[in-house]
Amino acid sequence: MHLILWRHAEAADGEPDLARRLTPKGHRQAEATANWLRPRLPKATVVLASPSARTIETVRALTDTYVVTPEIAPGAEPEAVLAAAGWPDEHPAVLVVGHQPTLGAVAALLLSGERQEWSIRKSGIWWLSHRVRGEDQQVVLRAVTNVDLL
Repeated sequence: MHLILWRHAEAADGEPDLARRLTPKGHRQAEATANWLRPRLPKATVVLASPSARTIETVRALTDTYVVTPEIAPGAEPEAVLAAAGWPDEHPAVLVVGHQPTLGAVAALLLSGERQEWSIRKSGIWWLSHRVRGEDQQVVLRAVTNVDLL
């Protein structure tokens, strides 16, 4: 299974939190990241988005085919994100468009086995995959990129 974590692009400050929208810079960031993802995503990738306006605007730069998933809303636990994604083997590929610190905690949990606060920059991507080698289940870090490197 491929698990692609995409943090939402830059959003304006404000309340309520779920209504915060992308800034003009955020729209540019989302487009740049979507352009990088589009040719690389496996066919039939399941796309999950948090119910926040900023994640929905971010994912729409890539596709109109996504599932709004309350389990990955701001403040979600990393285990809830993994369950919503069906990690490690429910789908061949899942793209999760969500928030910090949750996405960083998901990456840390999968790669280190511990809950830690790792940072994922706005519109950043962490691409992980699961594989089985003999008796060992492994998590492979396939790519990490930030919008300023695209």
